[in-house]
Amino acid sequence: MPLSPDILAWRDEILRPPGPLNGLARATQRRINRMIPEKVHAAITTAIEGMTRGMLTGSDFMTGAPQIGLSLDERRARAAKAIDGWKKTAAVEGGVTGAGGFLAAAADFPLLMSFKIKLLFEIAAIFGHDGTQLPERLFILHIFELAFSDAEHRARVMDAMQDWDLKGHPTHLDDFDWRAFQQQYRDHIDLAKLAQFLPVVGAPLGAIVNWRLVERLGHTAVMAYRMRAEQGRPAPQAPT
Repeated sequence: MPLSPDILAWRDEILRPPGPLNGLARATQRRINRMIPEKVHAAITTAIEGMTRGMLTGSDFMTGAPQIGLSLDERRARAAKAIDGWKKTAAVEGGVTGAGGFLAAAADFPLLMSFKIKLLFEIAAIFGHDGTQLPERLFILHIFELAFSDAEHRARVMDAMQDWDLKGHPTHLDDFDWRAFQQQYRDHIDLAKLAQFLPVVGAPLGAIVNWRLVERLGHTAVMAYRMRAEQGRPAPQAPT
């Protein structure tokens, strides 16, 4: 079954090579990095790795049973509502921590990570998938990577996600590349998020950046689950 035109357009956007502004962005990122204390960098890295490992083994992020019997329009509407709610929550939290200085801004990283993960579990359930299963949690991690990685890594992730329900998957958590996951996330959001550590501008930037990061992740999740349904197993339907 051929993919819908909007999904094909989304895939093309995900796989588009970096533009000429990428080098300028990297240089800006390095300058901001030098302004942030090393202990803050270390705390952020530790929080990212710990949070992502915990999400695959704990139950704190479960948001309910898979929702069955919904049309695509109903699923998209529920996902949009969930995304809007988490955007607002993340924006408020980002504004508060952005106004609180280095330590408060550092606390924003694990909090924002937890918001994003909870959103992904919620969207998984909306599209009829059981987040207690390891393959589903790996798919969630891949969605995260699609939203927050460079073009080269996104291409590898997209390849891994192709025909997800038609092939086997790792059975051990150690098979997942945790180092690449946390490094890609750090590198991708540092430029936006590290500005939150700066005096005066930290609060408004924290709110705006958190809103946009959650919005991007939510859109990526919806498109990924739509692509998955069109490539393989449709979302479960209610018994008749």
